[in-house]
Amino acid sequence: MDVSVAGRVRPALPRVPALAVLAHYLVGYRRTWRAGVFSSFLLPVLTVVGFGFGVGAYVDQGVGGLRYLDWLVPGLIASTAMQVAIGESTWPVLSNFRWIKTYFAQSAAPLRVGDILAGHLAFVLFRAFTSTAAFLLVTALFGAVRSPWAVAVLPVVLLLSLAVAAPTFAFSAWAPSDSYLALLFRFAVIPMTLFAGVFFPVESLPSGLRQLAYATPLWHGVDLCRAATLGVAPQWSVPGHLLYLAAWAIAGWLLARRAFRRELVV
Repeated sequence: MDVSVAGRVRPALPRVPALAVLAHYLVGYRRTWRAGVFSSFLLPVLTVVGFGFGVGAYVDQGVGGLRYLDWLVPGLIASTAMQVAIGESTWPVLSNFRWIKTYFAQSAAPLRVGDILAGHLAFVLFRAFTSTAAFLLVTALFGAVRSPWAVAVLPVVLLLSLAVAAPTFAFSAWAPSDSYLALLFRFAVIPMTLFAGVFFPVESLPSGLRQLAYATPLWHGVDLCRAATLGVAPQWSVPGHLLYLAAWAIAGWLLARRAFRRELVV
């Protein structure tokens, strides 16, 4: 090939190859995003009305001197981010391995395992971020956000989403069938949602269950989000929360990369 022509050949991938993987998912999402917009705003409205005003009407004294709706909203924001992140990290990941084989097609291109994993994780964080932003906007319109520090919720839910999505990627890559994913929701996601401080204070739990709640990444996200939206200090230190969530994210990344490598590298 002539040198002058070779010099004009464009690289097949961007400098950060994971962006090409992210672009793949964004192109697909561009065709389906309208179906989720209505629910992204309707779900927060129904949740706020049902739990905040419905259940809250029976909580006469609120929680810790706060109106129940104001206390509840940050927990719902964190749990929404967790559920979206895990939902996008289960059946989509399993299908890319077992059914539609997208990961194998990507690995046949000049993409490394880390690029494939990072690009898909970036899309999961995008989905969690947009869902959380919609939830935060709706609840702010209901007057349930009491502090300008509420904007700090967005980076917090990104870290929380990564902390739960990365290990879920590893689990989904390992799962022999989708029945294992149903077990994940039954024995991990639902208990975390119910007992990690979203709907009632963790301190009201028995001591053993309380320690389990503190060990979940969701409780740390809830505590940070509640401190941000209410403008108060969290129960635990902010650096402690962030380091704990970061440890989950790093461990999950290492496990997921190992699981992806085992499946994709012959």
